[in-house]
Amino acid sequence: MNDTIEIFCKNINKKINIPVGSDLLSVYNSLDFKLPFQIANAKVNNKTEGLSYRVYNKKTVEFIDISTSSGMRTYVRSLCFTLYKAVSELYEDAQLFLQHPVSKGYYCDLQIGRTVDDSDIIRIKKRMQEIIDENLPFKRVECLTEEAIKLFDSHKMYDKSKLLKTVGSLHTHYYCLGNLVDFYYGSLLPSTGYLYLFDIRKYNGGLLLVIPNRNTLTELEEVSEQPKMLEVFQENLKFNTILGMRNIGDLNEAVEKKKPISVLIKVSEALHEKMIASIAEEIARKDKKVVLISGPSSSGKTTFSKRLSIQLMTNLKNPIAISLDNYFVEREKTPLDEFGEYDYESLFALDMMLFNNDLQRLLNNEEVEMPTYNFTTGKREYNGHKLKIKDNSVLVLEGIHALNPELTKQIPEEIKYGVYVSALTTIAIDNHNWIPTTDNRLIRRIIRDYGFRGYSAQETIRRWDSVRRGEEKWIFPYQENADAMFNSALLFEFPVLRRYAEPILENVKQNCPEYAEAYRLLKFLRYFVLIPIDEIPQTSLLREFFGGSSFEY
Repeated sequence: MNDTIEIFCKNINKKINIPVGSDLLSVYNSLDFKLPFQIANAKVNNKTEGLSYRVYNKKTVEFIDISTSSGMRTYVRSLCFTLYKAVSELYEDAQLFLQHPVSKGYYCDLQIGRTVDDSDIIRIKKRMQEIIDENLPFKRVECLTEEAIKLFDSHKMYDKSKLLKTVGSLHTHYYCLGNLVDFYYGSLLPSTGYLYLFDIRKYNGGLLLVIPNRNTLTELEEVSEQPKMLEVFQENLKFNTILGMRNIGDLNEAVEKKKPISVLIKVSEALHEKMIASIAEEIARKDKKVVLISGPSSSGKTTFSKRLSIQLMTNLKNPIAISLDNYFVEREKTPLDEFGEYDYESLFALDMMLFNNDLQRLLNNEEVEMPTYNFTTGKREYNGHKLKIKDNSVLVLEGIHALNPELTKQIPEEIKYGVYVSALTTIAIDNHNWIPTTDNRLIRRIIRDYGFRGYSAQETIRRWDSVRRGEEKWIFPYQENADAMFNSALLFEFPVLRRYAEPILENVKQNCPEYAEAYRLLKFLRYFVLIPIDEIPQTSLLREFFGGSSFEY
């Protein structure tokens, strides 16, 4: 009987023999090479697995460190479990809600029957460090779903048992850290000793979990205050709580009852309309002449601007849409990124001098011939489209750089009104697992790129890291400049998006580097019970991504 098997290690580009049943961490430790940064997980046949995964047959294995998105997710999940253990030991009957990323960290609502003070922060951080120093293993346990449901019910973790009941899978898993159990929908590190850097800070009545800087990995992220962003998150969380929709289990139950989901769709869409109407009323009341709409990819900026224009009309204003894309410099003048590719995300890809000149002339009541950018030829064209504004006109400018002060520095501040649009996902998987806002936008973009731009999911996923780098550099630093923030996420959207994204993601072949991300997104989407799209209004922002909108794009 052969007690070894052959695997192919992509990191060293060769086949190696290992004992049958070896765990991935043992395999990594037996190799002559080491990753540049701390190991976090591995891709096994292009599926992300934890390092406790045991190998029994031939596989292709690629070890991953924390410099990657996947590796950092594993690090953060492990840190969250450590935080939960510290809180559980320090406070009887405490409730911990890991809610959303903000200010370069993760906001946590800690309910201990009183206000969290500085002494609590010191105690929690000290206990977390002790748990890390103890180097406790994160143990993954595979079991029948029925057993996991009973276990979570016995620990009063009903958010997790409800999710498992509504998903309907036969088998599942959970994790143990000492005598504590929890559920995480991705891999964890081998043990707490792998957590080498973190911080806990008091933040807006709760905690802010601070992680290593994603660029250096040797120092903490620099916390930046984002009061407007946090306020939007908190307002939407209150809305979720009132509706009884804090997590996926709550949402799935509503879908299965059918009638409540119909009400949820109507209420969610009404909330969007109320928010847009409120922004339009403020613009009209303050007599703003230029509205600047910014936001990251697939945040729904285009539909928002169209719906805002309608609301401006109800306030007796004449909205005039201007796309910043028409002010791109000619292609050969486009700046290059660090890889030598055209950097269309750069502010300097826009002809700011021409843009400001045209804008000033319009505001001076001059007639201006507006440019159109030909993306095929990479040239600016003039096709006789002339524009002259009226006394009640409002220029509605949409583009990723709209909130960058450099773009409109020649325009008086008192006539400008900025809006930041993003999909700030507030429904959670459960109390300890949030849904990344970037996943929300990526799924939207995959659907839109496939349906309207002819791109496969593989192509969209491949470009995503570049898109994210552009957002970090050119969009996120200016989001707090906004006068208003609009959360374009809808409570019911994932059960709708699943219907469209699933077949697109399933087309990504296993031998592609993008398969691991496609598989992760598929696994996540399958937590949601599908809902029909019949009741999604034609004006819904979601229809920008899968079609059927009454707006023209």
